[in-house]
Amino acid sequence: MPANGTVQITVLGSGTSVGVPTIGCDCRVCRSDDPRDRRLRPSILVSYNNRNVVIDTGPDFRMQALRAGFRTLDAALYTHAHADHILGLDDIRPFNYGHPENIPIYARPEVLAVIRRVFRYVFEETNHCGGIPRVEACPLDDSGVELFGLRFIPVPVLHGERLIVGFRFGRAAYLTDHSDIPEQSMPLLEGLDVLFLDALRHVPHPTHSTVERSLRWVEQLRPARAYFTHICHELSHEETNRSLPPNVRLAYDGLQILVGGDQ
Repeated sequence: MPANGTVQITVLGSGTSVGVPTIGCDCRVCRSDDPRDRRLRPSILVSYNNRNVVIDTGPDFRMQALRAGFRTLDAALYTHAHADHILGLDDIRPFNYGHPENIPIYARPEVLAVIRRVFRYVFEETNHCGGIPRVEACPLDDSGVELFGLRFIPVPVLHGERLIVGFRFGRAAYLTDHSDIPEQSMPLLEGLDVLFLDALRHVPHPTHSTVERSLRWVEQLRPARAYFTHICHELSHEETNRSLPPNVRLAYDGLQILVGGDQ
C-alpha cells in the first residue's frame, strides 16, 4: 500500500472485450511470448490510505484480484454496463468474508439499473441457498463521490453514440471505451500527472479511439504521462511503444503507477 497522500494505480486489465489472446486467433500478437501482450478485460485498482477501490469488475476480475494480490476491497465504481465491465461483480463475494459491512458500488442510475437486472439475485429480498455478494448500490451524480479522502469525479465521454463516464481522481484520470471526449469534459482532464485513454488500434472503430486520435488528445491536454488501454490484438506492445512519444506508453496488465492524491 502506498504512503499517505500517494495513490497507486494497478492496471488489472488492458485488453478489449474479448481479451488478448483472442479465441480462435493465430496472429503474432496472440502467439506472442511477451507477457505485456496478454491482456485481460479492462479494469484498474486504485490503492491509497490503506483502502482499495476498483473501477469496473469484468469477467476476469477473480483472476485479476488473485494476480494483483489484494485481499480487501472497499468500493467499486462502474464506467458503464457492458459485459466486459460488470460481469465479475459476483466475484466480490470473497471480499465480504469476515466483514459485516456491505461493499458500496457506485454508478450512474441507468448503469445501476442494468446491474440490478443482470444480478437480480443479489438485490432481491429472498432467501438464498448459496452465497451472494453483499453490496450496496449507490447512484452517482455529476459531482462524483468522496471515498476515504479521495474524490472520484465522473468524466462524460462518448462510446459511439452512448454517453458513459471515466473518472478523475487526484491528479489522474481513467478513460476507457471512448470514441470521443466532449468539449465540456476537457477541463476535468487538464493538469494531470497520469491520463489513461482508449486506444484500440490504428484502424478507426465506431465506438473506440485509435492510437492516432488519442495522441492528439495527449497533445491537447498535456499530461505528464499518458497510458493507452483497451488494446486489441492488432497492437504489439514493444513495437507500438517504439513509435510513441517518450511520455506515452501502452498500458499492460500488472503495471503499477504512483500519482499524487491532491486534486
